[in-house]
Amino acid sequence: MRYIRYAFMAALAIMLVTVAVANRTMTELNLLPAELENLIGFNLGIVTPVFAVFFVGTIFGVLVGFVWEWLREYKHRAEVTRKSRELRRAEREISKLKADKYKDKDDVLALLDEPTA
Repeated sequence: MRYIRYAFMAALAIMLVTVAVANRTMTELNLLPAELENLIGFNLGIVTPVFAVFFVGTIFGVLVGFVWEWLREYKHRAEVTRKSRELRRAEREISKLKADKYKDKDDVLALLDEPTA
């Protein structure tokens, strides 16, 4: 399985390098259109290779997707936390009831009643 992962990573690296070499053309990215730049008086812009725009856009999209899913799954994580808290409380109550049940009785009977995990 480890070798399959390494092969996949190598193939992905080769594809990314190929895309980067094929899209080395420099392009200018501006924050505002030219008409708005003339109106406001300033504009932020950079000159970068096209592949950098592709990679940054892809990484940004993946990060937005991760955050979106994390926010969407909040209700499920909250429910699991609540259920695990209820389970721990029930286990404590059961152990307390068993301790009360076998308070004055033989310890062997109490051990036989214990569930095995």
